[in-house]
Amino acid sequence: MTAAITHARLLTGRSLRTLSRQPAYLLFTLVQPMVWLLLFGQLFRRIAELPGFGGDYLAYLTPGVVVMTAMMSAGWAGTAIVQDMERGVMDRTLTSPIKRPALVVAGLTHQALITIVQSLIMFGTGLAAGARYPGGSAGLLVVLLCAILIAMVFAGLSNAVALLVRQQEALIAVAQFLVLPLAFLSSIMIAPELMPGWVARVARFNPVDWAAVASREALRATPDWGLVFERVGLLAALALLMGWLAARAYRTYQRSL
Repeated sequence: MTAAITHARLLTGRSLRTLSRQPAYLLFTLVQPMVWLLLFGQLFRRIAELPGFGGDYLAYLTPGVVVMTAMMSAGWAGTAIVQDMERGVMDRTLTSPIKRPALVVAGLTHQALITIVQSLIMFGTGLAAGARYPGGSAGLLVVLLCAILIAMVFAGLSNAVALLVRQQEALIAVAQFLVLPLAFLSSIMIAPELMPGWVARVARFNPVDWAAVASREALRATPDWGLVFERVGLLAALALLMGWLAARAYRTYQRSL
């Protein structure tokens, strides 16, 4: 166990050093969410006046965009694995004494750290634009937790797909196929009461919606903590499942060498 933790720490440090040489990556991943938050927040602010909505639209949208940013960024996590394959780094890594669980933990930890930075920037942007939340610091911590968990879900899936398809183009196609449909089949931008019935029913099984609902609820003056814990629990269980799937994909890749 100690060896696995040490290996995970060293691999995470390697990933962070690589990221430090390309700081523009973080800014690039925030461009589209910034457009969604600032442009859509103004363009659709009158939606909040519809019966059944209530509140300020920007305040409603911000936690959803934080979740969406985490999902979109994590969906590309597998590209680093494909690059390691193409450079021969992956094969050398798998023939070393590095513990296999450490590879998964390091990848997810790296993505979690990126998600924290991105989420704080997006949430701060929402506050600067006028969004206000009575939930305070406890609510913000839940938002960060939800963003981290949804990032781990999609990073684990992205890593598993990368190890199975082994092609950048195929991985990008899978990510594009999932990201926007899951965003629109959730309550990120619109209250469930205003959705078509079938969309609201589908959203109940959408992990992106679980994260958005838990985040918004935790930011209320009097949150329903039962609802928050239920959604967070579902996200945690799914994150563990995707981590296991990524570990299995590593073994499948190694057997094919």
